[in-house]
Amino acid sequence: MRKVPNVTVYFWIIKLLTTAMGEVTSDYLAHQLNPIIAVALGGIGLAIALVLQFSVRRYVAWIYWLTVVMVAIFGTMAADVLHIGLGIPYLVSTVFFTVALAAIFAVWYTSEKTLSIHSIFTGRRELFYWAAVMATFALGTAAGDMTATTMGLGYFSSGVMFAVFIAVPALAYWLFGLNEILAFWLAYILTRPLGASFADWIGRSRDLGGLGLGTGSVSLVLTILIIGFVIYLTITHKDTKSE
Repeated sequence: MRKVPNVTVYFWIIKLLTTAMGEVTSDYLAHQLNPIIAVALGGIGLAIALVLQFSVRRYVAWIYWLTVVMVAIFGTMAADVLHIGLGIPYLVSTVFFTVALAAIFAVWYTSEKTLSIHSIFTGRRELFYWAAVMATFALGTAAGDMTATTMGLGYFSSGVMFAVFIAVPALAYWLFGLNEILAFWLAYILTRPLGASFADWIGRSRDLGGLGLGTGSVSLVLTILIIGFVIYLTITHKDTKSE
């Protein structure tokens, strides 16, 4: 009755695709629509996805990943609202979301005595899980934008840096036996700025340090890839078979 998929290579591939897709889709909507309307639509979409996710009794691939996609889009919007709408520096918002995520983890562990996603089979644990997921997406967005713009690294260099960072918990887990739960959440947090940085690099205009392929076009390609992987998992059930 678990509500989340097994952590396989497909999990990480789709997770990276959703982080990238959420970043460029949020930017595209914010430029095509009134920002307030865009945020409202993102919030409505997230609410619908969460209702679907909480209404089913077990993991359903398309519902779960739809929810992750909507979290990615709305999480990007939340971080951008703090910076663009309220003028809060990315450093401040990065620290804020870090503290928020730490608080969620602390309350989650105090309540459930575990942070393992393999134990997400009660409503309360699922609430903690999605709260943590939303915080990781907002944190990753703020951190990625901070390194790319505030620190002046640019999108590509930021992506390379986060690729190096994400290799650290992976190698520590495989070579030195780093705690599985800690390794998972470190990697989960870092996939957000990793995917978002490369998506921005590909989609943003050249004067902003990108390749200029367009956020709309990149969003469309990433959406098609995500749908393809989800259909594959729905057919093969490779994300639900015994690990």
